[in-house]
Amino acid sequence: MENKFIDSHAHLDDERFDEDREELINSMQENGIEAVLNPGADLKTSRAAVALADKYPFIYAAVGCHPHDSKFMDDDTMNIFRELAKNKKVLGIGEIGLDYYYDNSDRETQKIWFREQIRLAKELDLPYIVHDRDAHEDIIRIMKEEHHTGTRGILHCYSGSVEMTREFMKLGFYISLGGPVTFKKAKTPKMVAKEVPMERLLIETDSPYLAPEPFRGKRNEPKFVKYVAEEIAGIREVTVSEIAEKTKENFKRLFNL
Repeated sequence: MENKFIDSHAHLDDERFDEDREELINSMQENGIEAVLNPGADLKTSRAAVALADKYPFIYAAVGCHPHDSKFMDDDTMNIFRELAKNKKVLGIGEIGLDYYYDNSDRETQKIWFREQIRLAKELDLPYIVHDRDAHEDIIRIMKEEHHTGTRGILHCYSGSVEMTREFMKLGFYISLGGPVTFKKAKTPKMVAKEVPMERLLIETDSPYLAPEPFRGKRNEPKFVKYVAEEIAGIREVTVSEIAEKTKENFKRLFNL
């Protein structure tokens, strides 16, 4: 029987899918994709993610503001996110976090709106999806300061150390690995793939970005998530079916599906 996967993070609303989005989505299930979570990155993409989720039964959405765009955030936008999140196809708040690599928004502004969106997730009792680029210490500090019983979510396309992984898991978070785990020189993601407990593992593409080997540098698509699963299966010395089934089970448990 063919393996079926859940892609826990893909931006199907991205403009790189404008020419063939409907065709690509309609072919996903025959290409082994059971479901996809499409997070927003700002107000426009959050609305687009919800629209796609409303249109297709196997697509789900998250709403929120990526750290790149936190300089555009205000209370009115937060209230719109709050309303969008009432849609039954919206599973969480995200993607939110900190990005100290590009610094497209100043770091203090990023931190303010990361906190505010964590608080929104707590208010709505929803998981949140974290983007962490070169900001591990501030990410974990803010998450610990804002933590409460029941807080949960995903460290998406995880790039931190094994030691940091343990800190995030103490807070009830899941670790999602994407295309970089397949890169030949990516030692740290491979170490994380080996160490993270199976019950806390998720897989993703982050489409259209970070395509796995052998498609590195090309447009990523949800169907390529199987290459992530194959790499992790090889690292852990288990079957691809085990990775497919366990990551689906984890996703459904996290989002109460």
